[in-house]
Amino acid sequence: MSNLKNLPAPSPEQGLNRYMQDIRKFPMLEPGQEYMLAKRWVDHQDTDAAHQMVTSHLRLAAKIAMGYRGYGLPQAEVISEANVGLMQAVKRFDPEKGFRLATYAMWWIRASIQEYVLRSWSLVKLGTTSAQKKLFFNLRKAKSRIGALEDGDMRPENVQRIASDLGVTEAEVISMNRRLSGGDASLNVMVGTEGDSSTQWQDWLEDDDADQAGDYEAKDELDVRRELLTHAMEDLNDREKDILMQRRLQDKPVTLETLSGQYSVSRERIRQIEVRAFEKLQKKMRELAAKKGILESA
Repeated sequence: MSNLKNLPAPSPEQGLNRYMQDIRKFPMLEPGQEYMLAKRWVDHQDTDAAHQMVTSHLRLAAKIAMGYRGYGLPQAEVISEANVGLMQAVKRFDPEKGFRLATYAMWWIRASIQEYVLRSWSLVKLGTTSAQKKLFFNLRKAKSRIGALEDGDMRPENVQRIASDLGVTEAEVISMNRRLSGGDASLNVMVGTEGDSSTQWQDWLEDDDADQAGDYEAKDELDVRRELLTHAMEDLNDREKDILMQRRLQDKPVTLETLSGQYSVSRERIRQIEVRAFEKLQKKMRELAAKKGILESA
């Protein structure tokens, strides 16, 4: 994976507009194409296949990275960190699990960005609890939601409500708010960005409608997928569930011939049931993922 070639890299010199134009040149992958490329990488460590999977999802990485503008960090560096997470996702992606790469990669991309934000701000030490990390990434959105965007300390009732919503103490809310707001600094203070010295701090605030940070203490993506799988399996009848588990969810899949003898039907009939069950399972998992807000399009 380390020798991926010709991967575009955002930089202040190049400009983000140019970078966004460059990554749009890479074609999106159809499900079948993605599966075959992933199999080439998993089975043969084909770096050309990995390269195609990475470049086809650079737009997803950039989209997620744009949601982290509220921390005043160079956007080019945030995108670079997103790309690191994307490459880690491609490296670990298993096409046999039924998810598209975009769904799997979003967890790695966000984790990579969030670690970079924490390192860069140096506000949350390594020993900080997950609840405080959640507070760090969600305080601005929480303040915006209740209209508590005043400079300086918040009113007691707003502090109490945010503490209750985010599961932290009121003292932690007050402390983090002072850190993030820089004391009594005005939202209209001028901050320098890439080639722009006319931007105000309020321009960096999060969009209240964007789930830009997600939940830092979200389950590991494998646990989430297992949870979705468990619920989706309930949509299958007993025979479909049994055949699918024996054919797709075991380390050593049972052969069609063995199952045809077990159910007294032809091997082709077993194959048809397997395919139909797998399609039903995928559809249900996508629906459940969408309801949970963890499904993103590439």
